[in-house]
Amino acid sequence: MVSAILPTYTRAPLTFVKGEGSWLIEADGRRFLDLGAGIAVNALGHANPALVSALTRQAETLWHVSNLYHIGPQETLAEMLVDATFADTVFFTNSGTESCELAVKMARKHFFDAGDPDRVEILTFSGSFHGRSSAGISAAGSEKMTRGFGPLLPGFRHLPFGNHEALQGAIDERTAAILVEPIQGEGGIRPLPDVCLKGLRDLCDTHGILLILDEVQCGVGRTGKLFAHEWAGITPDIMMVAKGIGGGFPLGAVLATEDAASGMTAGTHGSTYGGNPLACAVGCAVLEAVTADGFLDDVAARAGQFRQGLESLVATYPDVFEAVRGTGLMLGLVCKAANTDVVKSGYNAEVLLVPAAENVVRILPPLNITEPEVTEALARLTTCAEQVRASVSEEA
Repeated sequence: MVSAILPTYTRAPLTFVKGEGSWLIEADGRRFLDLGAGIAVNALGHANPALVSALTRQAETLWHVSNLYHIGPQETLAEMLVDATFADTVFFTNSGTESCELAVKMARKHFFDAGDPDRVEILTFSGSFHGRSSAGISAAGSEKMTRGFGPLLPGFRHLPFGNHEALQGAIDERTAAILVEPIQGEGGIRPLPDVCLKGLRDLCDTHGILLILDEVQCGVGRTGKLFAHEWAGITPDIMMVAKGIGGGFPLGAVLATEDAASGMTAGTHGSTYGGNPLACAVGCAVLEAVTADGFLDDVAARAGQFRQGLESLVATYPDVFEAVRGTGLMLGLVCKAANTDVVKSGYNAEVLLVPAAENVVRILPPLNITEPEVTEALARLTTCAEQVRASVSEEA
């Protein structure tokens, strides 16, 4: 008999009942150090006082009003994002998946209105993840996500990650855009080098096509910049955002230049809940915190502390780990042991990790994790490594 909750997840034997900053408390009272943050969602930790206050104030005033009317918190958050980024305009969604849907529509509508309706193809890369909608899985193209869900949506061409010649050869008169994550998250914490991001920007400019960046997982301070593409000194035409922007409250956005968004006029897109007062009030509080003086400097400091400790862990346990990947507080441990065994050992050590492709475990803590908490995290990861090493020795 099927469970009351559709069994699409293989869930860990854990039930968390409370969160405090970087910590999650299990029903039995155990305190877990959360290095997953809801998969890069809880950017300011659990039950952050500023976010609780913003949500509570808004909840006492106005929960929901249709986008048929002006929404004050939505307009405030849009202005904050426009002031802080390349964007001229913002559309709010509820998730990264919805942001992907709009980004694809926006790129195609741009060329349709420009008199080039056949320019609909979007180039994507192996290892990518752009959500679980029909457009998202069609964009990514991996068998794991698409098997059994055909027919897939047309209009996407999948290219090998890092193959410059394949990319050059794929652009033709049907190409509308290139869609890429500056750092692949689900794909195994694979950063796109700055020189490659610059090359993509130049390539798009040369061919008159759009650059769409998926910063759902790597954005909102995760890498030590507000958005990851800033490290390369480039800007996209369209950018997908979600996860950290809501700090745990469902919120996403598509940011765009005026030119890229020119086709999106009244009636071309909509959302019942997108940009609702509750979500945008929380989003404003998140953005205020992340853009405050010194916040990203602290992210960089904690990232350096983590990186140094993880490199030491790899050197000490070469039979368990191979390498460290990533930028800022979006880090990955490439495992020699099965990454699922490392995650399970983490449960015993009361530290939470997130698996990814290429036998990687992701480390995505709250951005405001403290120096003592990083030290404790590294100690618990050491315990985890000891357990995995002992298990491997027993099996041998």
